[in-house]
Amino acid sequence: MFSGIVEKTGQIKKIENLKDKVYFTIEADNFLDDIKIGASISCDGVCLTVVKKTSNDFIAELMPETLRLTKFQDSKKGDLINLEKSLKVGGRLDGHFVMGHVDGVGEVKKIEQDKEYINLIINTPTELIKFLAYKGSVSINGVSLTISGVGKDWFKVSLITHTLEITNLSEFKKGDKINLEVDMIARYLYQFKNF
Repeated sequence: MFSGIVEKTGQIKKIENLKDKVYFTIEADNFLDDIKIGASISCDGVCLTVVKKTSNDFIAELMPETLRLTKFQDSKKGDLINLEKSLKVGGRLDGHFVMGHVDGVGEVKKIEQDKEYINLIINTPTELIKFLAYKGSVSINGVSLTISGVGKDWFKVSLITHTLEITNLSEFKKGDKINLEVDMIARYLYQFKNF
């Protein structure tokens, strides 16, 4: 489990396809000292397991289901990846509960400059809109954000300078694909309501 507070951006160094499996090698200088083989790292909001590591990079295996449900099917060498280590019991929770289980892929519809802030309008799969609420939480590429507007097939978030500086959200262009995870509590509340 994660909080959606990105600690660092890494970079995809290599993508290997071996026997129906895909392996990403992700460079992450000064990030892996306390990471062991088998540890979970949120990579653009996807919980991936470290299968090998060196002092400055790690390898994660991606299952076909992960590729099918995330933007990783379109990833390429050189892409920046938001990284977050898993939560520690007793640690601070500054964002919201993020499971690392991506619900779908959205698309950047519009980028608006609003004084010193950036507003992102994201086209969203219609089956996810019911989980999104004004002032609720959402994870975009693993970043915990507050929703500042919702429409029939889109939602809006506003980004502060700090978020733009430490994540790959500053790289977004219109049409880019992004990993979306809805708020876990919203998902469970909807399930109970319809039980």
